Amino acid sequence: MVASAWIALVVVALAVGYALAGLVNNPALTGFKSFITWLLAANTNQVTWYVTRAAGLIGYLLLWLSTVWGLAVSSRILEGKLHGAYTYDFHQFISLLALGFIALHLVMLLLDQYLPFSVPQLLVPFLATYRPVWVAFGIFSLYITLLVTVTFYLRNRIGQKTFRTIHVFSLLGFLGAAVHGLVAGTDGPLAIVTLMYALTVLSVVFMTVYWAALMFQKRALRKAENQPTHPLNARSQSHMKTRA
Repeated sequence: MVASAWIALVVVALAVGYALAGLVNNPALTGFKSFITWLLAANTNQVTWYVTRAAGLIGYLLLWLSTVWGLAVSSRILEGKLHGAYTYDFHQFISLLALGFIALHLVMLLLDQYLPFSVPQLLVPFLATYRPVWVAFGIFSLYITLLVTVTFYLRNRIGQKTFRTIHVFSLLGFLGAAVHGLVAGTDGPLAIVTLMYALTVLSVVFMTVYWAALMFQKRALRKAENQPTHPLNARSQSHMKTRA
């Protein structure tokens, strides 16, 4: 698991390096850009296109798994089945891996010669010439996912309450990714891909409703426990104990 997390971080580092190479006209960065092009066989349009689509779909599925896993942990569905530390570490690992594939998706879009994107078009909402609104959904989803993932490392500093509040926004990040992939992605019209999006979104909706119901139930029980006992009820209970 640790090795896979490092692989995800390496992919993110390559993406950042490539982005810098596109922004800064420096010979060293240009060489780095050429190295990534060679490493990913990105000089072949067909390979670039396939890797772009595959990275996007895998990144989405990992984001879905991270969202469902987080809801399962919050709902304590896995309690007693898996160790708490393992469930938390696995959730963090999936989020990092999802970011790695999303970064690869962005890099391949930069390398694509048929429908090229610039760095600002991939990082600033509504700048893209190709379906700008739906691409913006993906950009917003990326930033939300980054924010949520960073809080894994700031949990002790920001506190448990803030940590959980920020993590609620991961639901918006997932829904944004779903809308982006379904409408902006070229594979969206395919029946199998549409079915995948439908099943993943419905599963997240179900888990969210289940988690919200548990939270409402816990608050109701906590409120009932904190309510003061009525004097007549207290006297009746005391009388019954005396008779017993």
